[in-house]
Amino acid sequence: MPNDTTTPAGTPREAPAVEGLSPARPPERTSSCDPGSAPEADPGAKGYRAVLAVREFRAVFAAHLLSLLGVTVSELALTVLVYDLTGSPLLSALTFALGFLPYVVGGTLFAGVADRYPARRVLVTCDLICAGCVAVMVLPGTPVGVLLALRCAVAAVAPVFTGTRTAALTDILGEGDLYVLGRSLLRLVSQSAMLIGFGAGGMLLTVLSPRGAIAVTVMTFLCSAALLRLGTLDRPARTGKDTAGPLLAESLAGARAVLGDRRIRGLLLLFWVPAFFVVAPEALAAPYVDAIGAGPAALGLLMCAMAVGHIGTELYVGTALGPRARSRIVLPAAALGLLPLVLYAFRPGMAVTVAALVLAGAGAAYIIGLDQWFVEAVPEHLRGRAMTLLTAGLMTVQGLGMALAGLAAEFFPVHQVVAWSGVVGTVCTLLLVVEVRRTRVRYRSARQG
Repeated sequence: MPNDTTTPAGTPREAPAVEGLSPARPPERTSSCDPGSAPEADPGAKGYRAVLAVREFRAVFAAHLLSLLGVTVSELALTVLVYDLTGSPLLSALTFALGFLPYVVGGTLFAGVADRYPARRVLVTCDLICAGCVAVMVLPGTPVGVLLALRCAVAAVAPVFTGTRTAALTDILGEGDLYVLGRSLLRLVSQSAMLIGFGAGGMLLTVLSPRGAIAVTVMTFLCSAALLRLGTLDRPARTGKDTAGPLLAESLAGARAVLGDRRIRGLLLLFWVPAFFVVAPEALAAPYVDAIGAGPAALGLLMCAMAVGHIGTELYVGTALGPRARSRIVLPAAALGLLPLVLYAFRPGMAVTVAALVLAGAGAAYIIGLDQWFVEAVPEHLRGRAMTLLTAGLMTVQGLGMALAGLAAEFFPVHQVVAWSGVVGTVCTLLLVVEVRRTRVRYRSARQG
């Protein structure tokens, strides 16, 4: 389903009160890392192997892979289906864009679901809703307007699912290094599955109709729901049973509490701002290939380059660096991550362009350490809503970044738009780095006090 000083696993703790956020004591919760329910881990396992040794995480991991492949394949097949039905490039492109826009609605208005109800119930329900929506898409004669509405429904559910799952990882893996590496593994799967999913979708469309390819994804959602239902523990809701009230009010109150905290707000922006600017070269890959006179194969190479850099660097950071080293590289890597895009100013050929995109993808190395900072800063009772807001904002800013890059390219050469994205993005990120560094000092003082 759509596209976070280490505490030892088994000793989850509440985050300290920081700048107006006082963590409430959560209800009794069962973690696979608690005594009496220890994960089936090899004592000698380290890094990603230690994470995969936790039985519950393996179920979450497999479910994530299945639902993500389902989303990717259905997006591609639905885009082709809408084009076949209408012959309109605009509606076909709108079908793909609708994967981004409803995130802000679902992530803002329904975020309270992540903390109000038991995580397993929320995750399974989200998968079943998506399976139902996709099943209706398959029905012959479904109008294009209904297809687009169902696409919006799937996208609105996605941030609730992702935020709930991310918060649930702290119950499954604890809040220390296992959690960070678990988040990293899910990101790696997301990056890889996007490449594999589009390839698999293309292959399916050579042997099946668009509706046939969409039908396959119904099973991926159902299998994901079954894995989560049978492979994870049933834990109580984070906010307990005594907080019943209007869901919308609870969701908005959670968003205000999260965004009202200076430390958490700075960390959220450090996730969002670089993502807003880094999508420019991908959004403009086709016109850039045309501008430099490269062949069609070059487009696929440019679209893959950034993901390759991200995957390779995250694997290295997750396996070769310890928690302290990951924490130390957060701010430098974030500050420098967008600079490779400035090379576009020279309108380079394919070799330099691919190298620049690989380096820009490698700049995402800061995220693995930022995940740890974020989970430490957010009080436990707000964690589901905070993670949902993080996901919704991330997808929304990427969609806006793509749209604004395309708009700018209507008036300026493509290579200049990408280069200026690197320049402006670096300046904005540097300002954020300064802010996060300041709040980190205050946060440490609050913890020590």
